[in-house]
Amino acid sequence: MINNLKYQYLSFMWLVLVLILCNMHMDSVTDNQNAFFEGFDKLVHTGLFFVLTSLILRGKLKQRAEHTLRFITVLKIVLFSVFFGAFIELLQWKVFTYRSGDWWDLFCDALGVAMAVFSYFCLRWDKYGKAF
Repeated sequence: MINNLKYQYLSFMWLVLVLILCNMHMDSVTDNQNAFFEGFDKLVHTGLFFVLTSLILRGKLKQRAEHTLRFITVLKIVLFSVFFGAFIELLQWKVFTYRSGDWWDLFCDALGVAMAVFSYFCLRWDKYGKAF
């Protein structure tokens, strides 16, 4: 188990960064509304979870010798990433009351996860395309 985690050090560091950034007090950022456009928060959520899922997929690929992942492994990564997004939104809703949990943030988290998985399958199509 510990041997498998050595491939996930980048994703673990990104996971901690996402947890910190999504639960920070954002008064100083939101005071300057002219610097950002409406919906910038949703774009950030999508990007954070795209990178998180990409790093987890990268770690699993480095761990395996075949350089392909089974469908069940990809599904577990998707479920983990989406549940992590739901956990963050639950924390924002119940624990960090200066933040608000938002269904659209969770949707954008899941969208970032889906984009990462889509990118993985597009880049590995030569390995998976024969099965379709």
